[in-house]
Amino acid sequence: MVFYFDNFNGYRVLKSDFLEGVTAFFTTRGQASTLTISLGEGIKTATPQQTHSDHIEFVDERIEYPDTDGLILTKSKQACYLRFADCTPLIFYNPKIRIGAVSHAGWRGTAQKIGVKTVEKMGGNPKDIIAVIGPAIGLCCYEVSDDVRSTLLETVTDHKGLTDGKNVDLKGINARQLQEIGVEKIDICHYCTSCNNDLFYSYRRENGTQNRHFAFLMLS
Repeated sequence: MVFYFDNFNGYRVLKSDFLEGVTAFFTTRGQASTLTISLGEGIKTATPQQTHSDHIEFVDERIEYPDTDGLILTKSKQACYLRFADCTPLIFYNPKIRIGAVSHAGWRGTAQKIGVKTVEKMGGNPKDIIAVIGPAIGLCCYEVSDDVRSTLLETVTDHKGLTDGKNVDLKGINARQLQEIGVEKIDICHYCTSCNNDLFYSYRRENGTQNRHFAFLMLS
């Protein structure tokens, strides 16, 4: 379970050594907007119109995916990326049936269990899923209202260690949701986007910035 920085066609990206056989990474500050021009010919890249929903789509020949916060890839040379700035990026891959997905889990998506719904829509056995939870705002910085905290904690049976009172662990809640449906291989990035604002964009730290980093997945 190691996250490490690497280069992808000249871009500085963050990867997990959990994911082999696919191209998967998280971009860093200042590099997301031009990423897709470096992918090469024949690569279809999809990106949705994210609205903090729990709507998940399979990537096909469409150009637009409105009101969508999860995309599933089923064919080689398919790629997708979603945008983040504090919300939790979830990358999934099932090597046995060669299906991958990326989902966007802010607190609303987390409350709706978008990660769990993505795994279920991918099909196959959850024990075969490799899940990578990328850089997001951490327990250290994510203070929420009592209502939001209660809503989030109610999505898991065991919420031990997922709150310290006012704050909640969004990455940890997503991981716990996945564990409770049988996903065993989960890598959780330790980077907090607010604490590490020099590396990643943070909506809270930067007072509502419109800039975003990406979670990217491509099936070979």
